[in-house]
Amino acid sequence: MHRGLFSNILAVLIAAIAVMIAHPAQAQINVVGDPVSICIARAKPGMTPATLLAGQAQFDCSSRQTSLGPGDFWVRSAPLSRTGPLRIRSMSVWQKRVSLYAQYADGTVLANTLDDHAASRHIALGAIIEQALPARPAPLVRLLWHVEGSPNMRAILRDPRIATPDESERFNLAMSAVYAAFAGLCIALLCYNFAVWTALRHRFQLAYCAMVAGLLLYAFSTSGALAWAWPSIANTDRIRVNYLTLGLSSIAAFAFARAFFEPRVFAGRFGRIAAGASISMLGATLAYVLFAQYNVHLFDTLYCWAFVGQIAVIPPILWRAWTMRSNYLWMFAVAWAAPIGLASLRVANSINLIGSSFWLDNSTILSMSLEALLSSIAIAYRVRLLSAERDAAREGEIAARLLADTDPLTGLLNRRAFLQQAIGRAGEQTLMIADLDHFKRVNETIGHDGGDEVLRVFARTLRQSLPSDALVARIGGEEFAIVTPSAFAVEPGEILARLRAGRMPYDVSVTASIGTCSGPLLRETDWKALYACADRALFEAKSAGRDRARGRDLRDRLAA
Repeated sequence: MHRGLFSNILAVLIAAIAVMIAHPAQAQINVVGDPVSICIARAKPGMTPATLLAGQAQFDCSSRQTSLGPGDFWVRSAPLSRTGPLRIRSMSVWQKRVSLYAQYADGTVLANTLDDHAASRHIALGAIIEQALPARPAPLVRLLWHVEGSPNMRAILRDPRIATPDESERFNLAMSAVYAAFAGLCIALLCYNFAVWTALRHRFQLAYCAMVAGLLLYAFSTSGALAWAWPSIANTDRIRVNYLTLGLSSIAAFAFARAFFEPRVFAGRFGRIAAGASISMLGATLAYVLFAQYNVHLFDTLYCWAFVGQIAVIPPILWRAWTMRSNYLWMFAVAWAAPIGLASLRVANSINLIGSSFWLDNSTILSMSLEALLSSIAIAYRVRLLSAERDAAREGEIAARLLADTDPLTGLLNRRAFLQQAIGRAGEQTLMIADLDHFKRVNETIGHDGGDEVLRVFARTLRQSLPSDALVARIGGEEFAIVTPSAFAVEPGEILARLRAGRMPYDVSVTASIGTCSGPLLRETDWKALYACADRALFEAKSAGRDRARGRDLRDRLAA
């Protein structure tokens, strides 16, 4: 089910991209309202709405708007025939003032002028300037716009349309659902990744949170909702907020990529190149925000080329990740293919290589929604690999500790680990010291390799004879120590019987002598006393003929 959903989303995105590249004008067929054909004339002294509506001026109906340069313009529609209450819509662009003149068949001309601040009060969702025309008995036959202070970076008047109030309301409702869904997705991702960060502390999660927060603010601004929340804001200031939030989001995206990939991917000059691209983006973003009102065309161009620089860095980095065999490349590529592709198209539109469209302007929301879904999987995969690496490191650490605490030949505790665990046991403890009889003779008979195998067999015999909570260690060449609570002490004779019954390498006969002693084991002095007592008992067992056990009482020794 999920695979089919992703496939459908990808298919829609690919189709939209193809339409925008091949037929930019047709890319808006799904936007509400009927498109209005327009012609452009540069404003000249003496031009008035009356003369222009009467057709007493030459209009250019074929040239691309951006080829006409900046300045003041008159924009006239083709003849119309519409009745009823209407909404005149056009996409928001940077401009100082725009006046709309609506001519009706009875000769009436209605006028409405929007300056930079008034434009914000007429913003519909999707950052569309919408002006209402009342119902009149006579039909609407012509529209005329006077656009003042247009830098004409992408258009003088973008995508003018005529819609009915019902169409406008349905469109706003649909866009509300789109933006609300995107906002909900962003908030969910913020909560999820920040919560996971508090537990795991991976840097890429914070960078991802910063990027998502930036995109959430960008959606709030570019949707026009910022103007709804702050009606007095100038529309050009809202546009500057768009540029600021999008620029900071792109910088955060680069920071996320650097933290997401292994450090070796961004080592050396690749890290410096990526840092340079982010610094250039930050500089261009701040320059646009602070100085765009003085020369918006210049700073918009710098901003666009900073984006070009960031996008240009991506292929070498991905190639680097490929050559370095990054474990995370495929997930990053799948999640970010659509945002990077659509960002490239937006940059191409910004430098006028391809035409504009509503869906291209809103592609950030669509592509980042897809990215958010896929990146959540990528981040989960990244966390899984990091967890696996952490678990492997912990297992290695545990293995290293075990190696440091165990005798490499027998696998029993070594002397250091044995004393560390034995000293401090509460209650009376029984210490047994076992020593293989005539072990030197065993080595001479079957060799040192055979002798090592005898030690391993004896260690296995001890483990099989003792309870699970007993401590057993090899503390010398053929000397072993066992500590158990006195209340659950093992009979030494059982150990000796198992040793006699067991089969040794080359069927050599091996016996052992055991000395035991019971007493406290809270401090190191207790250990020394208990060991001396058990060692004395071991000496007595060997003196009595070996292959036997002897026990002593620590209290008797201390009394003596």
